[in-house]
Formats: sequence, structure tokens, C-alpha cells
Amino acid sequence: MAIRKLRHFVGTIAELVDTAASEADLLERGATALSELISVDDWLPDAYAQPSADRYQQFLLYADVRQRFSVVSFVWGPGQQTPIHDHTVWGLIGVQRGAELAASFVRDRDGTPRQTGDEVRLERGAIEAVSPTIGDIHRVRHAYDDRVSISIHVYGANIGAVHRSTYPPGATPKPFISGYSNDTVPNLWDLSKELGLS
Repeated sequence: MAIRKLRHFVGTIAELVDTAASEADLLERGATALSELISVDDWLPDAYAQPSADRYQQFLLYADVRQRFSVVSFVWGPGQQTPIHDHTVWGLIGVQRGAELAASFVRDRDGTPRQTGDEVRLERGAIEAVSPTIGDIHRVRHAYDDRVSISIHVYGANIGAVHRSTYPPGATPKPFISGYSNDTVPNLWDLSKELGLS
């Protein structure tokens, strides 16, 4: 029944993508919607909240049929972190369980990534935005060594299919496509259970 919260969020983001006056407007209003979604942790199906001992997991929860946006759960096991990477599209990240540590980077004239400012701790409920227009390169790591953390991300594309780059220190950018950790997605559209008709 709680999956309706995700369905409502997807509808809200679809409307914002259609009507937002600018990217800044979309990010601001999208952050409000994401904050509401993660404020109560009772809707994410267990199948999309499972860590792996090998690496962090990116589970697709929804992809717009026109690939204008996607929603994913990002599941961290103890000690896991991303490489320095970009997104090439706008994105919003909301911490649903646990905490993350995020460091922002820019590329110097020679292409070398340089950290800008201190690493920031994002606690449960925190929202962060990324975009090529406001800062798109970062590294994120799990804040805990003894528990799982989960964040919910919404991106301005089918993020699992976007051509992106990682930025290894002292090396040229390395292209990658993240893909997804799951082969199935939550069924947002079967209202019969909610209406008691199944």
C-alpha cells in the first residue's frame, strides 16, 4: 500500500518536467517533493533496499517512458564509496536511511579533478542537487562501517543509460554507463490491491 507514495512522487516529477520554468525551479520544487517522499521510511520495497558486499547498488525504481527522468534507490554497504564521477544531467539526492559523505570537485584547466571545499555529511532527510550548471562532479562515500544507508535519487534522464565519466587521480577521464543492479521494477500501477479489489 505504501508504494502509492512513490507513485505520487513520480507523478509530481513528471508534472515538474513538463511545467517547470527553469532547471532551478525544477530542482527547488523537486527537492520539496523528494523531501516529502523520504520523510517517512515505509514505502521502499525490500527488494530495492538490499546491499551487496561487493559494491554499492543502484536499483531502478522508475524510468519515464521518454527517458526524461528516472528514480533510483542507492544502497550502501559498510565502507563503500563511488569514484569521482559526473552525471551530465540534473539530479536530486535525498538520504532516506543512514548518512553519506559527499565531496564536490571541479576540473582544472588540464582536466585534473580538484576538490572544492570540505566533505559534507548528509544525514537522513538531507537533499543535495547536482547539475552541469551548478556543479556536477563529486565523490560520495558511506558514512558508516557498521550499517546500511540508502538514498533516493531522481535524475533528468534514464541515468542507467547515460554516458558519463569517472575521474581517476592522475589519469584521463574514464567513460562509463552505470546500468542498474535490478532486473525488475516496483509495480506502481496495480491499484486493485489498494482498492481491495484483487
